[in-house]
Amino acid sequence: MLRVLGLAILTSALLTLAAVSATPESDPQAPAPSQLKGVGDATQLIEVTAPGYGTTYATLRAWRRQDGRWQRVFGPWQARIGNTGFAAPGRKREGDGHTPSGAFPLTFAFGVAANPGTSLRWRHAGRQDVWDDDPSSPRYNLWTDLRRHSAGADPEPMHDVPAYLDGVVIGYNRARRPGLGSAIFLHVNIGQATTGCVTVSRPRVIELLRWLKPGQHPRIVMGPVTAVRKS
Repeated sequence: MLRVLGLAILTSALLTLAAVSATPESDPQAPAPSQLKGVGDATQLIEVTAPGYGTTYATLRAWRRQDGRWQRVFGPWQARIGNTGFAAPGRKREGDGHTPSGAFPLTFAFGVAANPGTSLRWRHAGRQDVWDDDPSSPRYNLWTDLRRHSAGADPEPMHDVPAYLDGVVIGYNRARRPGLGSAIFLHVNIGQATTGCVTVSRPRVIELLRWLKPGQHPRIVMGPVTAVRKS
């Protein structure tokens, strides 16, 4: 009986230790959001950073600001980024395979699957929906329903399974300046680098979508650590 009790106590202690070690506070590499550029009035922040420009892997952490203090909610999670890594700030160009560096709003959620329970504005990605990524098109860098509008050459299909089962639009190049890049999302990872988006596993995308609240002015800060941290 004592042996069984001792085993139970030991098991409980190990489970407690594992739970503690898995909590966000156990991540010693987490930078303080107050050190990041472009956070603005956001009280929900997704941070995606890499040690440098030459990698297609990054680390994602999610933060919330409450009572004037930042607390980490999710991460660190491994993420995939563009197949040529991060672009230097202001250097992203259409078709270059880079993920842009900087701070951007998270504008609306979307998915081929049903709304997973996000409070963000949400759009279903049907077979008629594309993202116009033609710099010469009047609808460059806009979601386009082909039943209502024409798109430029070779638009990005939004009815893309499994990549776009769930996602959120990163508000990059909202001025739609031709050639500076388009169709930058956080979406479901398909086991490889992207052409400019940020990806994590589908369960993690859904966690983020359910967590994000429009009233919290959610933003994403992403890039090499040296590019996104304040001097």
